[in-house]
Amino acid sequence: MKIFPAIDIKDKKCVRLVKGDFANKTVYEISPIEQASKYKDHGFKNLHIIDLDGALTGETTNLDIIQEIINKFDLRVEIGGGIRNFESIQKYINIGAEKIILGSAAIKDKIFLKEACEKFPNRIALGLDAKDGYLSISGWKENSNQLTLDYLKEVNDYGVSRLIYTDINRDGMKQSPNLDETLKVAEISRCPVIISGGVSSIDDIKKAKSLKNVEGIIVGKAIYDGDIKLDELVKEDA
Repeated sequence: MKIFPAIDIKDKKCVRLVKGDFANKTVYEISPIEQASKYKDHGFKNLHIIDLDGALTGETTNLDIIQEIINKFDLRVEIGGGIRNFESIQKYINIGAEKIILGSAAIKDKIFLKEACEKFPNRIALGLDAKDGYLSISGWKENSNQLTLDYLKEVNDYGVSRLIYTDINRDGMKQSPNLDETLKVAEISRCPVIISGGVSSIDDIKKAKSLKNVEGIIVGKAIYDGDIKLDELVKEDA
């Protein structure tokens, strides 16, 4: 089980949102660079970064911060947030990001997803953010009217290298991940799945380890709020 501690960047600060709501955010004093340093010092190998400014603007707003994190700490970084064209994907690959997460752009335009997988083999991760079984887009502000499992079946053979499944109702709530829905996704998916949203304890991670075709789990708010200690968490990282 790979553990992906999370860094969400907004206005050059670490923040956490509740259910993706920008009006309901917690800003932390620690900078993204300092937070990444802390993860590296504890022995983590992977990092999940979302550029929330990018999610709002469609630009690679925090490219310089992300580049500094990759250069300084030699962490395997997956990066998402408003990545809508090949140029942005290439920029992140050029600075050494391991996986580029496509979300809304891939859901709105399946051809873009397919071409991205062909153009950047083994580098594209698909972010599926679901609420009550339906995919959400545009920073979770819109419902796409597409059922998550139906969409996945349509794009399953495109060559996505990783799938990140988030239950929006659980995100930032620390109420445990939705493992039942994640299992449905993992059973269909032809690539390994990362669980996202709602992790509240080490016990959540232990439960997730039993799921087939699940590669890892993202931990965010529970770290920042001190519910999960990094010393304990890193022991689950393999």
